[in-house]
Amino acid sequence: MEAVLAHLRGAIERGAYAIGDKLPSEAELCRSLEVSRPVLREALRALQTMGLTVSKTGKGTFVLARAVEDPTFGDYAASDLLEVRRHVEIPVAGYAAVRRTPENLDHLTRLLDRMERETDTTAWVAMDTLFHLSVAEAAQNPVFRRVIEEIRDALARQSAFLDELGGRREQSDREHRAIVEALIDGSESDAVAAMSHHLDRVETTLGRIVRSVRTDERPEDGAGP
Repeated sequence: MEAVLAHLRGAIERGAYAIGDKLPSEAELCRSLEVSRPVLREALRALQTMGLTVSKTGKGTFVLARAVEDPTFGDYAASDLLEVRRHVEIPVAGYAAVRRTPENLDHLTRLLDRMERETDTTAWVAMDTLFHLSVAEAAQNPVFRRVIEEIRDALARQSAFLDELGGRREQSDREHRAIVEALIDGSESDAVAAMSHHLDRVETTLGRIVRSVRTDERPEDGAGP
């Protein structure tokens, strides 16, 4: 998928497809790139998330921009989502460190253990969003939980995007482990620092994906169906 995405993104950024142009049909792209339709569709979804294309039902995929500026996850731009997360989740982690219950810690520990063993991306992404929701619950303020619930779909989309294109899963598990350890210790300062570091790494990976300009590539042999 990464190779297909790099090929299509490179073609758009070089101007092979102009703004407003329609990309070749899925059947044509699958045939020319020698990949399966599910792989192609993942790449097309990533292009749309990056803001480079827009898909119109029954009409196809059209080029929307020449360069990636601010990916969109559901209803929210990445920059807006990250800004809110910094203002909400960092202090929430601090509150959770001093207000968490034994039940909160048991739930978070078991959830993290499952995440570290999980190999299925979809299941891991679902648990990733649940982890952040559970930290908010540990802060014992229902308003915090409601805020995270509101952005839960965007968090899931962002998580899947970063895992697929940035290889974030193992690093994210380590960062989550640091957050849980700070909550177990009851250290407000450590919890704040751990959540800050986690969001810093999210921002860094997003920035790397957005800035990455890849040359025209084809999938390696054997990358097809």
